Amino acid sequence: MLYIFSGLPGTGKSTLSAALAGELRATYLRVDVVEQAMRVAGTWINGPAGYIVCYEIASHNLRLGLDVIADTVNPIHETRRSWRNVAESLGIPCVEIEVICSDEREHRHRIATRLTDIPGFALPTWDEVKTRQYDVWDRDHIIIDTAHQTVAESLMTLHEKLDQERRKVPPNN
Repeated sequence: MLYIFSGLPGTGKSTLSAALAGELRATYLRVDVVEQAMRVAGTWINGPAGYIVCYEIASHNLRLGLDVIADTVNPIHETRRSWRNVAESLGIPCVEIEVICSDEREHRHRIATRLTDIPGFALPTWDEVKTRQYDVWDRDHIIIDTAHQTVAESLMTLHEKLDQERRKVPPNN
C-alpha cells in the first residue's frame, strides 16, 4: 500500500506520517530529507527533483512488497497525480491523506515555535506557508484535522478513516 500524505508545513503531517510508518514498519519517504541531502551534495536545483527521487524510491520499495509512507507537501494536482501513478503503474492500492490545521492561530504558533529535525534545513516562515501554492483538491481523499488534537488522537482518527476506506474497496483490489 502507498500512503500519500499531503499538507502545508506545520499541520502535523510529518509527525503523523512518521508515527504511522513506525507502527506499520513501512518505508518512510520524506521529501524534505531528500531535498536537504541534495543541497548538502551541491546538486539541488529548485524544482521537482526531490519528488522524482521519492517516486522512484517508493516504486522500488513497493515492488519489494513493502508499504510506503510518502511525506510531502504535495501541493499541486500534478504531484498528486504522479504519486497515484506510482501505485497504479504497479497495480498497488494507494490512499491519499491530507493533513490540515483548521485553527489558523494554532497553525501560525506551530510554524513560529517548531524546530527542525533535519540538520541545516531552513523551515519556512508563516508568510511562506500562507503564500505557497496549494491547489484545492479535485477528488475524494482522507482529511485529518490536527487542530487541538494530540498526535495519538490524530493517529486514532487516521486509523478510523483508513478502516472506513478499506471497507469501501471490493475484495481482490
